[in-house]
Amino acid sequence: MIPADILATLDRADPSWQPTLLAGLEAVDNADPAYLPALAVDTYLPTDGRLLAAFALPLDAVRYVLVGEGPYPRPASATGVCFMDGAVDGLWSDKGLSKTVNRATSLRNFMKMLLIAEGILPAGQSTGAPMIEIGARAQAAGSGMIQTLPNLQANLTRHGFLLLNAALVFRRDVPPVREARAWLPFLMIVMDALAELHPAPTLVLWGKIAAQLQVLSGIARFPQAVAEHPYNLSFIDNPLMQSLFGKMQLLQDLA
Repeated sequence: MIPADILATLDRADPSWQPTLLAGLEAVDNADPAYLPALAVDTYLPTDGRLLAAFALPLDAVRYVLVGEGPYPRPASATGVCFMDGAVDGLWSDKGLSKTVNRATSLRNFMKMLLIAEGILPAGQSTGAPMIEIGARAQAAGSGMIQTLPNLQANLTRHGFLLLNAALVFRRDVPPVREARAWLPFLMIVMDALAELHPAPTLVLWGKIAAQLQVLSGIARFPQAVAEHPYNLSFIDNPLMQSLFGKMQLLQDLA
């Protein structure tokens, strides 16, 4: 039996997703009948019924599925949407990136990768004076660059990104890899639904936990772009990620 509090989180999802997500929750329950009842009475992130908030994008609008590890381990940051830190608003400062972006290591490295990929910042110059210059340029009137993290999320959504975590919840006493394993039956149902799209969306897998999706049956149906997690500095210079994201111009204000 799926707890009522868990079922209520379906309300955050687009109606096109709701039958699939219900089937996914049932698959989790069938695999381990104790998991969802225990989760419902435990303390976990994200809060406020945002367990399925990533599925606000209609199913037939999905072109990419970006999979991270799990929610941020801070209530203000965990939004239910992969990589979108709820504690971050402004992206820029007089020193380059804003203080809140710099504190969010993965977001900082993603931003620097985008700056290089879009030709705004030369490779190998993602610290010091070049970043100060970029901060001033980005904040100048008429710069044409996005100013906030919600702007970045809107651009990703415009390109059809489903921003999903391999583990949909974070609990301090449960290892993320174990949490992610519990959600594999759910993700299998989600992937089966996405496989019906033509063309099939591209899976963008960041980190070892996200790469666990490769064990799912039928995953070879999807084009894949696999990289280290962005908390690694090497992500900034990853040529596959630069090629994938550079053409999207995510840092440009297209609203």
